[in-house]
Amino acid sequence: MLDSLLALGGLGTEVGRKDRDGLSIRHSVEWEGRSLLKALVKKSALCGEQVHILGCEVSEEEFREGFDSQINNRLVYHDFFRDPLNWSKTGEALPGGPLGALRAMCKRTDLGPVTIALDSLSWLLLHLPCTTLCQTLHAVSHQDSCPGDGSPVGKVHVLGLLHEELHGPGPMGALSSLAQTEVTLGGTVGQASARILCRRPRQRPTDQTQWFSILPDFSLDLQEGPSIESQARTRKCSLGSGKRGENKSCGGWG
Repeated sequence: MLDSLLALGGLGTEVGRKDRDGLSIRHSVEWEGRSLLKALVKKSALCGEQVHILGCEVSEEEFREGFDSQINNRLVYHDFFRDPLNWSKTGEALPGGPLGALRAMCKRTDLGPVTIALDSLSWLLLHLPCTTLCQTLHAVSHQDSCPGDGSPVGKVHVLGLLHEELHGPGPMGALSSLAQTEVTLGGTVGQASARILCRRPRQRPTDQTQWFSILPDFSLDLQEGPSIESQARTRKCSLGSGKRGENKSCGGWG
């Protein structure tokens, strides 16, 4: 399933043919999602798309690290990490901050597909009203919401990284309603997994789990899940946690 998410810029074969796409990556302290976000960004760039990064949580140098020059040349990095409020008043910041940058992408004049990676949705949600953020994301991902001369625009793929521990059910539900695809990261026995929930118009939602790892160059390595025996052993260790004389040799990340 993850390979089809990557097939057309990270949003699946059928979803990628629509004019609006949205994918959120829910991650946690134990199972980080920036590596998967970078894998999706890399695939979009390799497909010839222009990729815009709204960088709020890590520096531009850190985000670009691990990409070769071919990928980095296709990335347009909007730096809201170094000086998010433009206190230095250098004049480099876009008017309107991160939302101004998003609206500017909506008004672009080229017709090619573009991927917008939000690193992260959580930072935006912690600094902006939820309603304002959702309205802007909705406008960006709907071509008929963009003002212009009536000419068709290219497909817009929006990828967002979301720290699910930081937000309550209200904001999480609002952002969930905007995403056609939600990827929730987890894992067991030293393997990462992605639970992929896809919603397509006039179709029943699909819910699948894919095991994977991210290679050093941010390529995706799809894997088979752990054996039933390994999963049963992990559950047994988890249930025994906190008991006197427990065996603490259970494997796993974190």
